Amino acid sequence: MAALLIAGAVGAGSASAATQHVHIDCSESSLCAEVANYADVFGANYYVGHDEPTATFYSNRPGSGNRTRYVLTLPSDPSPSHPTIKSYNFQLAGASWFGMALCDTQSYPEQLSTCTPDSDTNIVDPAVSPNHPGTAFAELQFYPPGWVEWPAWAVAVGASSCDPHQWCAALNIFSLLEDPVKGTTQNATCQAKVGLETFNFAFVTHNGRSQAPANPLDATLTTYTPDPSQDLFMNSGDRIQVTMHDTPQGLRADLVDLSTGQRGSMTASPANGFAQIQYDPTGTSCVATPYAFHPMYSTSSPATRVIWAAHSTNIGFTDEIGHWQHCNGADVPATPFGVDASGNSINCPAGNTETDGEPTDGDDNFCFPGSSSSLVQIQGCTDTNTGFDGVSYQPVWPDGNTRLHPTPIRFTSPLTGPGYSDQYERAALEADLPRIETNTCNRTTGAGCTLIPTDDEGQPAAFYPYFSIANASDRHSDSRRDEGGCVWQFGDTPPGTITDFGKNAGYGSLLANQYLILGGGGQSHLVINDFRNIFRNPCPAPGSEHR
Repeated sequence: MAALLIAGAVGAGSASAATQHVHIDCSESSLCAEVANYADVFGANYYVGHDEPTATFYSNRPGSGNRTRYVLTLPSDPSPSHPTIKSYNFQLAGASWFGMALCDTQSYPEQLSTCTPDSDTNIVDPAVSPNHPGTAFAELQFYPPGWVEWPAWAVAVGASSCDPHQWCAALNIFSLLEDPVKGTTQNATCQAKVGLETFNFAFVTHNGRSQAPANPLDATLTTYTPDPSQDLFMNSGDRIQVTMHDTPQGLRADLVDLSTGQRGSMTASPANGFAQIQYDPTGTSCVATPYAFHPMYSTSSPATRVIWAAHSTNIGFTDEIGHWQHCNGADVPATPFGVDASGNSINCPAGNTETDGEPTDGDDNFCFPGSSSSLVQIQGCTDTNTGFDGVSYQPVWPDGNTRLHPTPIRFTSPLTGPGYSDQYERAALEADLPRIETNTCNRTTGAGCTLIPTDDEGQPAAFYPYFSIANASDRHSDSRRDEGGCVWQFGDTPPGTITDFGKNAGYGSLLANQYLILGGGGQSHLVINDFRNIFRNPCPAPGSEHR
């Protein structure tokens, strides 16, 4: 099934396609926030193989859970020539994003009709009570350039290019229409229109106004189609000041390109078409109520989590990895969305091989020929990587060899406070590997859960990327020398690295959190979804800019 559903089966090139209802199906799409118990939400045939390695940040200062600022340096790619011997950002991570927990009174766990924004009164341990306010999660996502462009990617599971050469960004908000206490979910009629994990989406624009409705009931193909005349496009290598903060209209994301002076923003407001979907488990209604999404918590700690999500993070940075695979051999047909006329994904032809040279298998779906690419003429597939053998799990991450591999994505620790001058005292590295290692990991005991996932043959993946820090003014760094302080980076160990935290060991030990039992009447149990390592923040942020 295609991950982006177009009402009325509007075909490619139809003049009415831009006005037809479209929504992204989170049972297929890697764009969505990872749920804690996928089988409970989407059924037994759930995907594995994509992961969300995360750097998260903690502070007890009021406002640290709803007011953050980073400086992000967008990575650069090798030249598009001879692409089969190189790696590119769109192959390694379909999206990179900054996150924040939000209120949504129509979202899981559906027990309360109110949620006080920006308040730690919303911290409720499921082991103590199921009466946690309804929770959503925001991801401010950045999409790398150079391959098949939106909106095709919204259909084809992954997330990628707005342009051959430039990056773009979008504010995504995810909610879950499920009541774990009663064991109910949203009615089937509405699920068919918006899904079960719903998805508000809007590109960051120069004037802060969405180019089409953001909510999943009113969204159209225009919602997911970049518009260079409206949207903020950014160059590889640019330094971007990223701010996420609450306003009376809703959560606002502001981007300032410190390299070019361009700006963009997006606010999760009714004016921009953001809405919550009314929870109606027994009827047939499907109603989008205009809604201003506000941050849920005042502070950021291990307790300020989204209780339906696999990760335990509130404030942090994540790379979406584990999708792109080579499809070496016979060409796949060129289609607008990587699906055929019936909505079935285009598969890599039999006889072709994957990234590691193994024969293609059932996860080589949503495939495109090199001719569909906007720049890098290379054939590949974007479905979830169940074998942990795609490009993301190969040693082709940033390592200083910029002729063959990208430069690393780099970002400062966040700052908070009224003038964005307060530091986050602690940091953590987290990987939700236990959640996706379904063939080997016992999420009750932890047996078989590993920091290096195993492939289809039971062998460890060739590589698993990790976080490190570098001196921002080091001669090897591609950040500006006047940035000061240090920066986080992700991938391999490029020159100039100060510490790599023991590489994969930096993700720490197994983490068990309390989750409500589906249909359990309010009871909870411990589930292991992550590895996590908490420590004093070793990379304090420099002073803020453009206050």
